[in-house]
Amino acid sequence: MNQDHSRTPQRKTGSGFGKESTAADVIAGVDLSGKTAIVTGGYSGLGLETVRALVSAGARVLVGARRPDHARQVLEAAGITAREPGSTARSPAGSTSGGSVGVAALDLADLASVTSFADGFLALGSGGSGAGLDILVNNAAVMACPELRVGPGWESQFATNHLGHFALANLLWPALSAGEGARVVSLSSTGHKLSPVRFDDINFDTGYDKWKAYGQAKTANSLFAVHLDFLGRDSGVRAFAVHPGGIMTELQRHLPRAEMVAAGWMDDHGNVDARFKTPEQGAATSVWAATSPALRGMGGVYCEDCDIAEPTRTGSPEARIRGVDAHAVDPSDAARLWTLSAEMTGVNAFG
Repeated sequence: MNQDHSRTPQRKTGSGFGKESTAADVIAGVDLSGKTAIVTGGYSGLGLETVRALVSAGARVLVGARRPDHARQVLEAAGITAREPGSTARSPAGSTSGGSVGVAALDLADLASVTSFADGFLALGSGGSGAGLDILVNNAAVMACPELRVGPGWESQFATNHLGHFALANLLWPALSAGEGARVVSLSSTGHKLSPVRFDDINFDTGYDKWKAYGQAKTANSLFAVHLDFLGRDSGVRAFAVHPGGIMTELQRHLPRAEMVAAGWMDDHGNVDARFKTPEQGAATSVWAATSPALRGMGGVYCEDCDIAEPTRTGSPEARIRGVDAHAVDPSDAARLWTLSAEMTGVNAFG
């Protein structure tokens, strides 16, 4: 397979889609029959709509869930019947059709759980079921939560949003590299504008700030895609960072209403600001990055509104909500973060 080794420009492509496009819009006409996908947290908000779209196009989807039984119930209620991992059974007539869904336990804050999940998936392939991996969507996240330490004292947002996904992708590398043109989608957000990666105090040992911790984690999600794309493109694996947009989901569960009202996200009566997307619209950029034929030969870029984002116009009225800041796509910082993450987790497919 011939690969384009040049860096993909961080500029719009004219995709034909936009802010109001839905996951169903961007996947229309895409055939994922015979393809396998993993979506972390694929049973809530954006993740659920991402799974719905991939299944509708014929993909076999495995959902990584911290609460597997709850995930199965939610998927069932959404008309997506979850099967055991490795099953080829499809969703029933009258519901989301074309593909199949499995659920397996995955706690991204626990490296033992991440390893068990990856080992279980790889074992499906070694058993002859052909469990290569065509799409990995690193969707699950926590946001602005109270200070919490996990593992060997890691700050929980960085650990869950970045380190868990970093380890997962590296452990799944044999399956990703075995296919043709696998894609990894890493969900970032405009939260990246709140903080670069704090290499001198990555675990906030000198004082915790929930929003700077979230910002650091979202910057890390973007830098992860930049360097994975650099490392993986010779094997045909491309990676994209994605900002889904503002959407009201369970991600806001740690935020009191008063804080969201003060931020302008909703009014005093709980009515959400009109600038927010629906979950179906929010999932669209993830699905576009994971499946669009127009992105063949591209990667290592930050995307928003179903297109590659432009660099932030510093000083503009929209600088806080649009575009990507330089620190979130910096190749040197991406390589530095990769090395640090490999040291912290003890996992590196390219070591």
